Amino acid sequence: MRLLFFFVLYAVGLLFGLARNGLRPRVRRPSEAPRQTPTRVLIVGATGGTGRQLVAQALERGLTVTALVRNPSRLPANHQALTVLQGDVLDPGSLEAAMHGQDAVLCALGHKRYFHPTRILSEGTGNILRAMETHRVSRLVCETSLGIGDSVGRMGLYYTLLLIPLILPFYFWDKTRQERIIAESNLDWVIVRPGALTNGTKRGHIHHGSRVGSVLWTVRVSRADVAEFMLDQLGSNTYLRAAPGIAWGRPTSAVQPDGVEGVQ
Repeated sequence: MRLLFFFVLYAVGLLFGLARNGLRPRVRRPSEAPRQTPTRVLIVGATGGTGRQLVAQALERGLTVTALVRNPSRLPANHQALTVLQGDVLDPGSLEAAMHGQDAVLCALGHKRYFHPTRILSEGTGNILRAMETHRVSRLVCETSLGIGDSVGRMGLYYTLLLIPLILPFYFWDKTRQERIIAESNLDWVIVRPGALTNGTKRGHIHHGSRVGSVLWTVRVSRADVAEFMLDQLGSNTYLRAAPGIAWGRPTSAVQPDGVEGVQ
């Protein structure tokens, strides 16, 4: 019983920290100013599950894609509009080379170093932001996760009380730093917070906004749907400087005047 008590105390303390240290963007009205969709995009994290979907769907949309990867053999350049560059987000020089001539950046960084402190996400994102500022690339769409900032507790009990405290505490803590670094920049950013990711097919019908998620049940969404939503944000100001959650499920409300809830 004593061990359970201390574990619950630790889990609650971690949740409090993720909520306090994570981003809590203010609700804002979407800009009505028209925005031209970028035609040249840099995708970081292109060999991950979401990253591969971003590459495939961006090419389907007719975009010119540059993919920055550590191992080019994992993403063969088999499309005339795709350029695969070898590099590392922790190496500012490789980011400088990849950023030249881009209109926007799609970031789907991830790793599997779960069991020790790491700053891969936050330091890598910081390098991305500095390269963007140098090359005057203004639009960033970055994937993080539900479960941090003002979305703490919205991944469901399994994640909130088991998976995040036991397996992912360092990973999620670095995500809070990643979001803070983005929010402190002067760029036009959108942070996308998906629920638990699956390799399922694209449904094209997702719940998105500030109140996505469930306290009790695990909410899920496919990487294909996440990629589609992220690509849509390249030409939209609806969630500019905001952090919408996205997940499958029936909507709890219609689109609100402030533009923070809806179904796609």
